[in-house]
Amino acid sequence: MEENFSILNLTKGKLPRLPFAVMKDTVLGPKYCLSIVFISEKRSRELNKTYRQKNKPANILSFPYDKKNGEIFICMATAKKQASDFDRTLTQFIGFLVIHGMLHLKGMQHSSTMEKREVEISKKFNC
Repeated sequence: MEENFSILNLTKGKLPRLPFAVMKDTVLGPKYCLSIVFISEKRSRELNKTYRQKNKPANILSFPYDKKNGEIFICMATAKKQASDFDRTLTQFIGFLVIHGMLHLKGMQHSSTMEKREVEISKKFNC
C-alpha cells in the first residue's frame, strides 16, 4: 500500500475488492494523503450526530483536514441497505460512495456539476 493511503476495516465483514488507491489518485491526485475507515452503524451514528447533528448512521462521511489530507468513514451496513435503491451492487455502491466522498474532500458541494463528475469517474471504475 502507498504511504499516503490507508484502509482500516473496523467491521467484521469483508471489504469489497476495489482499486481504492487508483481511485484516490484519479480523484485527489497521488500526493493527497487519504485514509478510508469502514465503521459500524453505531460509530457512524455517533459521528453523524456529532458533526452533522443527524441522529442516524450515514453511508459515508468525509473529513477534509487540509488541502492535502483527509479521511473518509464508510458504514458498510448502511451502504448494504441502500445499494439496491441506487440500482448498484454493494461493491459498485461502495465505489460510488468513495468517489462521492473524495469529491467532497476536494471541496465540491452537492450540485449538478458534482453529479456529472461522479458519473464520469464512476464509469471509469464500473461503479
